[in-house]
Formats: sequence, C-alpha cells, structure tokens
Amino acid sequence: MDSLFTGARVLITGGTGSFGHAFVQSLLDTAKPARLVIYSRDELKQYEMAQRFPLEDYPAIRYFIGDIRDESRLKRAMDGIDYVVHAAALKHVPTAEYNPFECIRTNVHGAENVVSAAIDAGVRKVIALSTDKACNPINLYGASKLASDKIFVAANSLAGARDTRFAVVRYGNVVGSRGSVLPYFQRLVAEGAKDLPITDDRMTRFWITLKQGVDFVANAFGWMEGGEIFVPKIPSMRVVDLARAVAPDLPHRVVGIRPGEKLHEVMVGEDDARNTIEYDDRYVILPTFHPWRAGDIPHGQGKPVADGFRYASDTNDRWFEVETMRDLLASGDV
Repeated sequence: MDSLFTGARVLITGGTGSFGHAFVQSLLDTAKPARLVIYSRDELKQYEMAQRFPLEDYPAIRYFIGDIRDESRLKRAMDGIDYVVHAAALKHVPTAEYNPFECIRTNVHGAENVVSAAIDAGVRKVIALSTDKACNPINLYGASKLASDKIFVAANSLAGARDTRFAVVRYGNVVGSRGSVLPYFQRLVAEGAKDLPITDDRMTRFWITLKQGVDFVANAFGWMEGGEIFVPKIPSMRVVDLARAVAPDLPHRVVGIRPGEKLHEVMVGEDDARNTIEYDDRYVILPTFHPWRAGDIPHGQGKPVADGFRYASDTNDRWFEVETMRDLLASGDV
C-alpha cells in the first residue's frame, strides 16, 4: 500500500462491500492511516464489519452511516479527509434495468454529490471505481457508470482554483466478490447441482483478484494528476472455462444471455484509443480537455496505442487457463 496513506485521513464510500473490506484490511496492515471512514447506508453491514474491525482494536476507524444521495451528509463525512475512494454503486445489471430511476439516483446523482462534497471539503484526491460495462454500454448500469466516469473526469475543471483532483479506475469482474458468477457456481456445487447454467458458451470476461484491485487503486493515487481513467492489464477467461475450474465433472446448461448482458466486455474502446497511453501493466485514458495535459505522456515510459486499438475480453493477449484458476481458488487468494 502506497506510503502516502500513512498518517492520512481516508474515506471509502460503499466501504462495507467486498472492495471496502479488502482495502481497509490493506490500509490497516501497511499504511496506518490517522482516520479511516467507512461510509455506507446499510447498518447491518456496518455492524458486521465492526465485528471484523472493532473500534477498540482499530481506533482510526469511523463507521459513518450515510447515503451518497445525501450531499449534506457526504460533506459532513468528508470534513478533514485527504483521500476518497468512491466504491458505492448499484451494480446488479437486471436490478438496474428494472429500477432505472434508483440506479440513476445512486450512480449518477450520487457521483455528482461525491464530487461537490469533495471539492467543498478540500479533499486532496478522489478515485472513483468504474467497470468494464461503462465502455460502449448496452445496459443502464453501464450507461450510469459511463456518466459517472465523465462526471469525475470533468470534476477536475469544476474544482477551479482548488487543489482537489479526481481520477477513475476501470476494471473487470472481481474473482470471488459478492454477486459475481464464481460464488454463484460454488454455491450451486455445494448444494449438489447436477449441472451449471451458462448464458452462452462463447462468453468471455475480464478477471481481477480483489488484492490486485486494491493494490491497483492504491497505486493509482500516486500516479494520478487528475482526469485519467486507469485500466489494468488483466486476464480474460471464458465463462465455460470458469465453470470447469469450479466443477470439472459437471455438464453445462445453456440458458441464454440475460437482458442488458454482453457476449464480451471492452475496457478501452476504439474511440478512446486516440487518447490512450500504454504502460507495462496498464492503459491510461487521458482527459481530452485539460490544457495542462496537452501533448504530454505522463510518467515517461508509456507509448500511445495504435489508432483503432480496442482492449476487449475476447481479443485479450492474457488469459486465465482452467488450471490457473483452479490453483487460484485452491490457494484461497481471492
């Protein structure tokens, strides 16, 4: 974990989720922040998290009930904060399709509130977590996260003379996170399922471990100047191969693609290519309208990608094989 968090005051929206738990654990293990605010609206999840990180053992932690739809509450929570990780979102694709206004209020209006509160509170840096579904979206969740990404990039201009800077981290499916297909498959196997449901045997997805996601976000705080979208280079995997890694002997049952679901995911689209710089471990989509950036390649070692470049899960040059995923699951490092 980057040393810039040592002695710092950090707030995580949606901090009781899978990412929040892992990010908090990493901060407490390595960085020793002065204050660590867990901001979320679910009191049960906050209570459960407090059993893992009790206040008597971790005096830097503050459990702060609040909704990102509530700008005044966010401003109160961000008072004196140095760094913000914005992880709160409505993330379930079918839920967003059926409840569109709730999705917009949280993912779009909530993003606006985080930006306004951070600027007013004088926060130093904010990183918002995004998703591969925000690139060329076909569902409401992806569209709302694309709008959120645009809000956080533009926020660097909205900050005016203030020093608050904003950036975005976009990555794919997190291995083992709540709501992902992996624990769903594992639960079916544990319940004695006779087969595993597969939406389409051609489907591919990007995959990242929770630890990799946490480390990448922490590292991005040190990289960011403001307005970037950071995309890690991570492996793809066919969903049928994931099923074989979980249960090699179970047959598959094709159930069809759900509403709003893609066959393959994209994290850098062709239209983003002209603003994208490639590094050994990541792509960085640069903002298009910040004069301080014009013509520059940050961090010196990057190179512009080719015109028409596309970073997609089906054409990726990094892949999880069945045995690699099986070994990862056996290690418990997910």
